[in-house]
Amino acid sequence: MIYIVANAFAILAATLAGLVLGALWWRVFGDRTVPSAASLPFVIVSFVAEFWLASILAGALILAPPQAGLWVMTIATPIVIWIGFVLPAFVVALGRRRTSIGSIAVETGHWLGVMLLQAIVLQAIGLINPAG
Repeated sequence: MIYIVANAFAILAATLAGLVLGALWWRVFGDRTVPSAASLPFVIVSFVAEFWLASILAGALILAPPQAGLWVMTIATPIVIWIGFVLPAFVVALGRRRTSIGSIAVETGHWLGVMLLQAIVLQAIGLINPAG
């Protein structure tokens, strides 16, 4: 977990980029009948969750094999994580609630966009491998 400290600036920048994308995303696609989404507790939880997501992405990008190329792995890593973990979890959880396919697509699309943007920001700033 030392990589989080070594890459704190890049992770924080990716977190903020994800939050901005989320705010814009939900202005376009969101449910405007839920005013509590801008409440302080929601913002804090969102910040912590997006910081953790950016931290996990940073670790995955640091560990990514260099043979594929920096930008190939920058795009592929969040897509693989999204397909393998985020998409199935959201489809099952939201499907159980009988959420419409359109709403599931908006929700999962938001997280794919956040993960891609965070990975791009992380690589654009640069990541430090604390192991060497």
